[in-house]
Amino acid sequence: MNKNKYLWTTTVNNKGQIVIPKEAREIFNINNGDSLILFGDVKRGIAIAKYDDYIQFIEQIFNSRDTHK
Repeated sequence: MNKNKYLWTTTVNNKGQIVIPKEAREIFNINNGDSLILFGDVKRGIAIAKYDDYIQFIEQIFNSRDTHK
């Protein structure tokens, strides 16, 4: 597998919760108390991103659009 691509497994418990593997938390700097956002596509599955990173990404898009007016 590509050195910048990863694959982990986790199990959903009886409360519907999952544990993000330690290595994944370290690589993606996910810490206790961080908010995550889940993206879902019925055909393609689920993706998880840090909420703060997503908001920063969206702000960059809107700021970029403002500079191109």
